[in-house]
Amino acid sequence: MRLIPLVAVTLALGLPARLAWAQNPNPMDIRACTAIETDAQRLACYDRATGRDNMPAAQKKTEAATTAKPPGEVFGHETPQVAQAPSGESPARPLSLLDSRWELTPESKLGTFNLRGYKPITVMPVFATSNQNEQPRSPNPNNTVTTPQDLDNIEAKFQLSLKTKVWQGVFGDAGDLWVGYTQSSRWQVYNKDLSRPFRETNYEPEAMLVFNTDYQLAGWDGRLAGIGFNHDSNGRSDPLSRSWNRVMGYFGFERDGWTVVVRPWWRVPEGGRDDDNPDISNYMGRADMQIVHEWHGQEFGLMLRHSLRGGSESHGAAQFTWAFPIAGNLRGYMELFKGYGESLIDYNHNATYLGVGVSLLDWY
Repeated sequence: MRLIPLVAVTLALGLPARLAWAQNPNPMDIRACTAIETDAQRLACYDRATGRDNMPAAQKKTEAATTAKPPGEVFGHETPQVAQAPSGESPARPLSLLDSRWELTPESKLGTFNLRGYKPITVMPVFATSNQNEQPRSPNPNNTVTTPQDLDNIEAKFQLSLKTKVWQGVFGDAGDLWVGYTQSSRWQVYNKDLSRPFRETNYEPEAMLVFNTDYQLAGWDGRLAGIGFNHDSNGRSDPLSRSWNRVMGYFGFERDGWTVVVRPWWRVPEGGRDDDNPDISNYMGRADMQIVHEWHGQEFGLMLRHSLRGGSESHGAAQFTWAFPIAGNLRGYMELFKGYGESLIDYNHNATYLGVGVSLLDWY
């Protein structure tokens, strides 16, 4: 199995020689701090943005006793912040979803190596299907299971997904290089007969060069464009081994309460007996679209994916997600998937999946 570690992707791009430290945000840029996911880094950002890191220790101690914690300083579901405008001026608008997550505009730049959210971070104790894939197959005979597995239709699923900027300003003031990592696991936790195994875990490191854009298209604001390299594999041996590498494009659009990201991609050819899944593009597609809508504290997501082919090669998938407040920072989460490729082992398996659980962080 050719699992390309995230570190290797970073080293291959020659980053160590260019890990320049970004400038600290000025006091007008405090709203950019809200998107940092770790408490210590976010607090340091607030201190820099307000000039508090240059205050005498005695004054810091006095302020700490009288100043309340800034609103929204929690992991994941931050309350949108606005910059403090000078007296007599209108307050700045909150950062948009894409800007707060990808630091697109100058006022949202936070420098490098701040840990950020990427795709949803979720835990679903219930992830059910009526058509479990008990005998995974592939056109490559070395990757076809000959004996059916005794799998439960109800399992658990959880996903971890994070990213960080490793190079700010690749071309002067333009272009930021990010690296991301997503891991999702499907756990047969209720299957006592098979000793509760992990049915499938997918590992997805990627590197993305992202640019801020400013144009209009059919009433949408074109805010983001980028190109990246994506590796996706399940780290297993034959006959359950699955993997592919892709060169991906990224195009992000926004309007009030809505965000759309379109990702076309080209699969890097492998060929021959080394290809675990030679027809994967005809099932898991050649492009997808993620639509996110925020409404009254809730977040709705719709993913659409297709092979961009006709006839017998026409396959796709759709996934609907819903995240909603429960209590405090705890959010409920629901996921409904229909089509091919819910996971790599199921890339050519058509099924419907329903998951229910909680979300620690939502889209982008």
